Amino acid sequence: MKLLLAEDDAILADALSAQLRRAGFEVEVADNGAVAEYLLLKGQCDLGVIDLGLPMVDGLSVIKRVRAANASLPLLILTALDGLEHRVAGLNVGADDYLTKPFDFPELEARIRALLRRAQAAGGGAAAAGTVQAGQLSFDRDARRASVGGETMELSPREWLLLDLLLAHQGKVVTKDQIAQAWEVEPGESGPSSLEVYIHRLRRKLEGSELGIRTVRGLGYLLEKA
Repeated sequence: MKLLLAEDDAILADALSAQLRRAGFEVEVADNGAVAEYLLLKGQCDLGVIDLGLPMVDGLSVIKRVRAANASLPLLILTALDGLEHRVAGLNVGADDYLTKPFDFPELEARIRALLRRAQAAGGGAAAAGTVQAGQLSFDRDARRASVGGETMELSPREWLLLDLLLAHQGKVVTKDQIAQAWEVEPGESGPSSLEVYIHRLRRKLEGSELGIRTVRGLGYLLEKA
């Protein structure tokens, strides 16, 4: 497996790349965001490990641009920025995981391998054909069908878009602004109570699916295993 390590601290980059190579990975190092973005967009890496404080192009911008071009490439943030706002921002632009410095190498290696396993599992079978299987939920984007345990879910257009968005960001917070964009309305246009009605309906329709929608106060909603 080939990793891209985007880290501008030369001493840390050398030490970390050596450890990763000893763990069996092929590693390419980028010391600024422009190079990291170019190498990731070439499509020759299986995973990116990205610092947020990169020169030339910051890490968040790199992740956002790469995610727009490649929805499935695993991206892990490795940074000294440990505030909640930094973690939320990183995950919302498309990172799959977030690890703060200082860290223990065994944890980084375990997270990398977990992301690679997840990517490999998602890369074949029904998922590649536009069908998402999560718990007892089957969600077929191409045929616009959804079912729980084989029972068809009746979804309104907004419920469909909401569930599609939550599934696309499963395990990550989806903000109300993102939902408004998916619904093609201005943020707040539908009103907070209206959105809560749709969330409530969707929670009921997901009963038995082994999935639940958690409200993250002040941030948005999170689809997770119940």
